[in-house]
Amino acid sequence: MKKYLNGTLIKIILSTFLFLISYPIKVNNIKLVILIISYIIISYEMYIEAFKNIIKGEIFDENFLMIIATIGAFFISSYTEAVLVILLFQIGEYFSHLAVHKSKESITKLMDLRVEKIHLEKNDKIKDIPIENAKIGNVFIVKPGEKIPLDGIIIEGESYLDTSSITGESVPRKVKKDSSVLSGCINKNTVLKVKATSTYETTTAQKIISLIENSNNNKSSTETFIRKFAKIYTPIVVLSAILLVLIPTIFGQDFNTWLYRALVFLVTSCPCALVISVPLGYFCGIGASSREGILIKGSKELENLTDIDYLMLDKTGTITEGVFEVTKVNTKLNEKEFINIIASVEVNSIHPIATTIKECNKEKMKTIKNYKEIEGKGISCAIEKDKILVGNAKLLEDNKVDFKKAKEVGTIIYLAINNKYQGYLVISDKIKKSSLNLKDLKKIINKDLIILSGDNEEIVKETSKKVGVTTYYSNLLPLDKVNYVKDYKNKGKVMFVGDGINDAPVIKIADFGVSMGGIGSDAAIEASDIVLMNDDISSIRTAIGIAKTTKRKVTESIILALTIKFIVLILGVFGISTIYMAVFADVGVTFIAILNVLLIFIKNKSKKSI
Repeated sequence: MKKYLNGTLIKIILSTFLFLISYPIKVNNIKLVILIISYIIISYEMYIEAFKNIIKGEIFDENFLMIIATIGAFFISSYTEAVLVILLFQIGEYFSHLAVHKSKESITKLMDLRVEKIHLEKNDKIKDIPIENAKIGNVFIVKPGEKIPLDGIIIEGESYLDTSSITGESVPRKVKKDSSVLSGCINKNTVLKVKATSTYETTTAQKIISLIENSNNNKSSTETFIRKFAKIYTPIVVLSAILLVLIPTIFGQDFNTWLYRALVFLVTSCPCALVISVPLGYFCGIGASSREGILIKGSKELENLTDIDYLMLDKTGTITEGVFEVTKVNTKLNEKEFINIIASVEVNSIHPIATTIKECNKEKMKTIKNYKEIEGKGISCAIEKDKILVGNAKLLEDNKVDFKKAKEVGTIIYLAINNKYQGYLVISDKIKKSSLNLKDLKKIINKDLIILSGDNEEIVKETSKKVGVTTYYSNLLPLDKVNYVKDYKNKGKVMFVGDGINDAPVIKIADFGVSMGGIGSDAAIEASDIVLMNDDISSIRTAIGIAKTTKRKVTESIILALTIKFIVLILGVFGISTIYMAVFADVGVTFIAILNVLLIFIKNKSKKSI
């Protein structure tokens, strides 16, 4: 792109120089030769491009229209005007492309999280190697001021990280041994020793970069319409220009006068203001969202984000922190033995609740046999000769165990040995601070805010009350969540926000799937349309605000371009517009439209975008 811009600038300067020295020359033949050379320098690539497009079947592009217009100007002996028009057009195009290039460069630079080399530690020596050669399990050093090259776990050191490029959060995050770190974050204070948990291709940073670079592949309906509109609109304008010459000439009007008007008509009709500014507008919206730690996978998703009827939320890890604590143990057994049995049964589970129980266990794990996981209920297995049941009340009821349900609010894990009830423990989760004002999100959606959870009704009811949500569904299996989303989709557009691998099918089926990027699983992130890298639900408000700003700016640019073009076209028919006005209606309006959509990126510096 830079090479293209530099080459174009050289041609503009050379052509302008020749045009200026031709101006005072009085000898017509010499003047004409200099103008033709100036014209060839500035336009020869347009002829090549137009020829290539004609071979592809794309005849009516802006190159073709400008070529016809300038050849027509030469035909009626308006030599100076012909060269000046093509020169002004190329200058306008240069500045338009320069603005687009600079804006895209600034957005991608903002999200440039790449690191070329990694300080690999091996045999107590540090060696710099290309990041592409790094492997999972490699130990590397990150010095103060450097970006973390790969996702990993700290094995030595304590520091603060600048995570703003990933999460949009300006407050540094403290990390220490065993903390997980993401590539692209900047180490602020001391040297960290990190063990890689990803390769270069699978790093969080690389996923974000790929997402931004490919975000325009999924076109919005507005972009699709504009492209289809340009293909239909331009041939109609060309035909109209031909008729504008033929019909008056047939009735005895001056051919050159009406040919000039037709040329004005052609130049004015170039649709580049729309074709350039609309995609750029959505790209700026995606870039502004990325700066806030909100990754939107395409312009289609950004455009549709302005119209949500139902916002449905998973509870654990989405509304709550997913940080569990054992808050009560009630058992007939010794408490350590009780926790040890449950921890041994849960040893292979990666569920946050199971992890919490295992962390509480201080004893050696028991050997389990005949392991069987019962979806939505718990686990059945054997320890030595004893049959063990660990799970919720449904599991004990199905096995006809005599017990009384616990009344505490939280996740209740029951234990039965040989179908005899042995007690329960209570695990509670913490609500995120950003979730305490969920009712504010209700103001920006059309209908309702809903919580979908696999937890029991008491927990979900209590959580819903605390965050200000009145509609909730509890005791749901993943398939139940899918069915609820399907039902609500029949009533309107549904956004679902989740974090776990079990949320991936629900995220995929919703009109808008949103996942938590910081703690969310790869499956959920892959399935989603929007990724919240800061794990902050309130970012949805910011995303919708940016989407509304983007849609408004794109609409303004479309209205501006079509209005000015229509006015100049009508004036051209009546002989009032000049070909210079036509150039302004094309490249001038394009430049104004580009500057207008760039405001999307420039103005969205605050997370409070609505």
